Order: sequence, then C-alpha cells, then structure tokens
Amino acid sequence: MSDLVTSDFVTARQRMVDGQVRTSDVTDPRVTEAMLTVPRESFVLDAKVAMAYLDLDLEVGDNRFLQKPVVVARLLQAAEIRSTDTVLVVGCASGYTAALAAKLAQQVHATDPDAGLVARARASLDKLGLTTVSVTVAAPAEGDSAHAPYDVIVLEGATEVVPEQLYGQLKEGGRLVGVFATGNVQRATLVTHSHDDFGSRILFDASARLLPGMQRIPEFVF
Repeated sequence: MSDLVTSDFVTARQRMVDGQVRTSDVTDPRVTEAMLTVPRESFVLDAKVAMAYLDLDLEVGDNRFLQKPVVVARLLQAAEIRSTDTVLVVGCASGYTAALAAKLAQQVHATDPDAGLVARARASLDKLGLTTVSVTVAAPAEGDSAHAPYDVIVLEGATEVVPEQLYGQLKEGGRLVGVFATGNVQRATLVTHSHDDFGSRILFDASARLLPGMQRIPEFVF
C-alpha cells in the first residue's frame, strides 16, 4: 500500500473519531485511541475499502457485517474494559472489534460461525501483530466455554433472544454489551453479573444486523 493511500486512511480514521465517535459521547481516551490506532480498512473487503470509515454497517461476507464504528465505540466504552480483563467477542466477523478489544484488554478470545471469516480475521490480526487475540469457529449463542469465564463479552451484532449461555460464561462482576432486539425496538444494552443474578440497563437506541442463530423462533398460532 502506497504512503499516499496510507496517509488517506490515517486522515479518514481521525475524521471518524472526531466527527462520529467523539460527537456521540464517547469520552474514554483508551477507546478513542484504539479507534485511532486500529486500521478498519484491514478488516473490510477490497471492493469496499473506500467505505471503511463511513458511519454504516459494512458487509464483509455473506450477509455478515461489521457494526457501525459509533455503535462499537459506545459499547466498548460501556463495557469499561480494563487492561487486566479477558474479553470474548461473539460473532467477530472479520475481526475489527476483536482488534479494538485487544488494545484495551489483556487477552481476547473471539468466535464466528463462518470458517472463512475466521481465517480472514486471524490473518488480519496476525498482520497487525495482535498476538493476544485467538479466533475460533463457533456459533454465537455458544460463546467459548473453553476460555470462560470472561470479564467482558461483546456481541458483534444483534440478538433477538436472551443469550443465557453467554450469561453463564461471565465472571462475577462481568459485563456483557450488545444490541438487543428482544422487543419491538433494538437497543444497546449492558448486562452485569452480580451475586448469581443478571441485571440489565438500556444504554441507547441502536440498530445492528442479527447474529446467525440469534433470531427469535417464530411462534405458530393455530
């Protein structure tokens, strides 16, 4: 990649943070620094690289998307990821959110049901030298029990069902953030695990593409 093109992406990244992220009440300097550092263009398809920093869900595979940068930034801020935390990114697609989490946490594990996307995520993360991230093939609803429990779980997409199996992989004091579509409106939500109970708090209205297998099963009325 030429120096000129690289410079263009650096400028676009700065504009994304200044014009989209900071103006959406993302004030955590660790989150904004991660957004400035991780090249989103490394995680998108070549044909869509010019769209890498637009405020939209960006398609990276067959009906698979990276969430809007603002939604990701606000979720990461709400999760309050510490440098000692172990994080799970569910439905990581091509790995962008996992890369951001790697800038904030001690260890990141990520899953995706698409083996092709997992391979792409691993290649992109390796190219950036992000050695604290592992990516495995798994259905979003299953999480990754082999490395549980987690301080933080991040959903890279929306869910129409309560992800109880993921709740069970949270540490005491752990946080899960994601877009919940369990009602008529999609809302970014923070779930906390405390004393064998799970509390939830709505963060903001948001829209995200549904994660595979996290759709509500239709009820049949006779």
